[in-house]
Order: sequence, then structure tokens, then C-alpha cells
Amino acid sequence: MDSARRPAEDLWRRTLAQIPSSYGRIVYLASLRDVNTGKYVHHGLSLLFGEQAADQALRDSHGIVFREWLQMALEQQKADLDLYFSSLPADRKTLAENWLRLHPYRNLVPVWASHTERELFDCNLELMLNLLRREYAA
Repeated sequence: MDSARRPAEDLWRRTLAQIPSSYGRIVYLASLRDVNTGKYVHHGLSLLFGEQAADQALRDSHGIVFREWLQMALEQQKADLDLYFSSLPADRKTLAENWLRLHPYRNLVPVWASHTERELFDCNLELMLNLLRREYAA
């Protein structure tokens, strides 16, 4: 087996496959990025494969999941975001309203993402949140 693939495969098998929504995977991976250095930190992967290999596996996986989400149809994105919301403790209407005010999703974009990808992500999230807010209010 290619040793460069092993950390990513381990990450997907043990962790990412357990997260039911693509959006949830984006949130998880972005949470592992140190905002001061831009490096991804995962203690378990680092112990098994070294810090550099862990960082690369997390960075690559973040990119894969982010781009896969962008390529989903809007209906799929909405369903995926709704699935993610179902895992959170707050009620969905409150979540949608607060997210529209606070924009927490803007910190989830990979550093290397293009301006166009960032805009698409932001626009799609705002659209999904507005749709979900209206549905939850009904």
C-alpha cells in the first residue's frame, strides 16, 4: 500500500465515514485547522503517521469533501445541511437565523479555495439557510 495514502485512508475509515453529512465532515475537518498556522492537527493521526503526513491527509480530505459538497445539486446541499442541523442541540429555526446573522460557515472554507469557490459556498449556504428558516417557521 502506498504509504502516502495510509493516513487519509485511516482518517476516512475511522472518522469521516462515521459522520453522516458531508457538511458535518467539512465542519470537522475545518475544526482541526489551526487558524494561526494554517496547519491541520490531529493527535491520533500524528502519532501513527507523523505530523506532516497527518497535516497533508487532513488538508487533502478537507479539499475533497469541500469540493464534493460544492458539486452537489442545491437540493442535495439543502438535505445535507438539514441532516447536519438535526445533529445539533439547538432548534433548527434558531440555528438558521443565527447562522444568517453570524456567518460561522465562512471559516469552513479551505485556505487554498479560489475566490469563486468561496463565493459559491457562501451564496449556497445563505440560500439554503433562508430556505430552511422559512420551512422551520412554517
